[in-house]
Amino acid sequence: MAQTDNKKFFENLSGAGKAIAVLTSGGDAQGMNAAVRAVVRMGIYVGAKVYFVHEGYQGMVDGGDNIKEAKWESVSSMLQMGGTVIGSARCNDFRMHEGRLKAAHNLVQRGITNLCVIGGDGSLTGANLFRKEWSGLLAELVQQGLIDEEASQKYSALHIVGMVGSIDNDFCGTDMTIGTDSALHRIIEVVDAIMTTAQSYFGLDWLKNMIGMVFALNGEMMLPTVKQDAVFYLSVCASDWVLIPEMPPEDGWEEKMCQKLSATRSRGSRLNIIIVAEGATDRHGKAITSSIVKDLVVQRLGFDTRVTILGHVQRGGTPSAFDRILASRMGVEAVLALLETTANTPACVVSLCGNQSVQLPLMECVQMTQQVQKAMDEKRFEEAVRLRGRCICYILFSNFNVAVLNVGAPAAGMNAAVRSAVRVGISEGHKMFAVSDGFEGFYKGQIKEIKWADVGGWTGQGGSLLGTKRTLPAKHIDKIAEQMRKYNINALLVIGGFEALECLLQLYEARSSYEEFCIPLCMLPATISNNVPGTNLSIGADTALNAIVETCDRIKQSASGTKHRVFIIETMGGYCGYLASVGGLAAGADAAYIFEEPFDIRELQSNVEHLTETIHPCFYVNENSNENYTTDFIYQLYSEEGKGVFDCRKNVLGHMQQGGAPSPFDRNFGTKIAAKAMQWISKKLNESYRKGRVFANTEDSACLLGMRQRAMVFQPVVQLRDETDFVHRIPKEQWWLKLRPLMKILAKYKTSYDISDSGQLEHSTV
Repeated sequence: MAQTDNKKFFENLSGAGKAIAVLTSGGDAQGMNAAVRAVVRMGIYVGAKVYFVHEGYQGMVDGGDNIKEAKWESVSSMLQMGGTVIGSARCNDFRMHEGRLKAAHNLVQRGITNLCVIGGDGSLTGANLFRKEWSGLLAELVQQGLIDEEASQKYSALHIVGMVGSIDNDFCGTDMTIGTDSALHRIIEVVDAIMTTAQSYFGLDWLKNMIGMVFALNGEMMLPTVKQDAVFYLSVCASDWVLIPEMPPEDGWEEKMCQKLSATRSRGSRLNIIIVAEGATDRHGKAITSSIVKDLVVQRLGFDTRVTILGHVQRGGTPSAFDRILASRMGVEAVLALLETTANTPACVVSLCGNQSVQLPLMECVQMTQQVQKAMDEKRFEEAVRLRGRCICYILFSNFNVAVLNVGAPAAGMNAAVRSAVRVGISEGHKMFAVSDGFEGFYKGQIKEIKWADVGGWTGQGGSLLGTKRTLPAKHIDKIAEQMRKYNINALLVIGGFEALECLLQLYEARSSYEEFCIPLCMLPATISNNVPGTNLSIGADTALNAIVETCDRIKQSASGTKHRVFIIETMGGYCGYLASVGGLAAGADAAYIFEEPFDIRELQSNVEHLTETIHPCFYVNENSNENYTTDFIYQLYSEEGKGVFDCRKNVLGHMQQGGAPSPFDRNFGTKIAAKAMQWISKKLNESYRKGRVFANTEDSACLLGMRQRAMVFQPVVQLRDETDFVHRIPKEQWWLKLRPLMKILAKYKTSYDISDSGQLEHSTV
């Protein structure tokens, strides 16, 4: 929906007189605190009273000090904290009618008829049952004389909105649950650390490492399922074998796995990694544990094997940038959903579909989740995978020459994309060529065949191992065409940022003069700036956001002993304000100054006046936000205006935003998008192969593969021209701009915010 003005916004969404309670139930998950913070601040923002319910449903049943009114300051400094500060507990009392009766009494005493529940499917199912029984519970309370008839009429309807907080990502209806991305960060950190240690022993024949991973509690296996999306994240740790509950291996898997491990070693791999999800079984329901896999490998291959059980490490630590943003968006949307409910409105759950927040019927999602487990229990595994939702796994299993190169600035995840492209290409029968240093290396002839083993271990490496330059091909087009003929290149995969788009446009234009470029051309967006038209997300942007958030957390911590300090933080991005805006949202910034939304001295003055209301506020400044109001200017202005009230510090993050190991999201995104690109290239090569040669000169043979809302879409680069501001190197329309009001709302500014749309459950057709 289009944004409304402030007056209409408050008229339609006033929370005056309403009371909202927020609780976290079941297990904890990183990002829950960000969701609680968003609910509290958005609720107060629209005029509602907001209450904490400590210790989940147990606190609701026990009442007393477990249900406390929350203030704006109550949620300060909790955005970066893991777990849940309001507590979470499993509650047998709430499962009983008497317990729910006590909970209803405690809520009515405080006038609470709006519940925001953050938990798994069990917690949300309990909330919906509570809602259905509400009128009957009130009638019992009246009969027992605990409340009067007037209170029963006044609080006659209970409204429920859910958010899914779970590291398992096992809830149907949402692409990601709160906590999943952070848990994957922990897993990949451990895998990377173990791989580093294993590499040190290369050359000692006796050391053959295999790492199995399971979740364990007190030595006993827990049995939640692991959604296929999450397991695909794990597979991009460069694992050799993955065992998950939804897709039990076929009979004879033991022999196939051992053959795979041996084949990997014969290609020069230094180690093997096997990932075992808790609850994994074979087709007959027999459990497959890490110890079983270890014994199998030792007995059949004689490999010295090590097992690492991660356990509750996965639940701990600071939430990732993704989880902070996801939880903040969901918390705000949950409050808006509660304000729109009527007596007949069914309970809903706020979900993430692509990059959009949507509201889905709560019980429809719960029932779908339960159907998955039922299908697995009945050994209908293909149906279980379909019910999970969209499948993002690609089968890595015509003979053409395909070249791959990186263009522009380095971005974390580029190497994962190259690895995926090379291995998928080889699996499909192509000969893969790597070009060093972009198009500069291309015209100089820095081209060589790249094989399967050459890209081993690339997934977790930051930067660009191929090397990358900003050189555009136009000035050297004849030399590049010569190299294309020399190596008989039949297709080209370009991975990079805005320069990569310009390169593909130049190659497309050169087709009229050089037939060498009449081949399939594909571009994958990879830039921390996220400024490429035709895609909502780019490889590398998530890693940069995590670097920004981690640095900001440390900067704020440095001021923990200071009474009042203001931080001015400059981010990269050219003229694109994505990093400043979304990084500011994830880090709890008070404002972000960007080129896309012009600002003046009056806004700067207004922000200075607002500083007295917050503790350790921070302001993000995009590097090219304004020609005159630079980071230095804003720093000097705030320093002068704040004398005697606060002191000011400036931090320019610089190129640290481009460095570091890629995040789980970028590893997964790079792997997935490159695999899809290679499948498209193979299809185009077969379609355009005529009379012994490849010839492709149509618009749809030179495409950018990007994410548009929920879909991965191939878009002809010539059609993206009209969507592009080439002067400032940004798309003319950018989806993330609608998130900026959310950052201001959570910083206590008065503004408006778009309302999410309702959605529909989808099932995988793969």
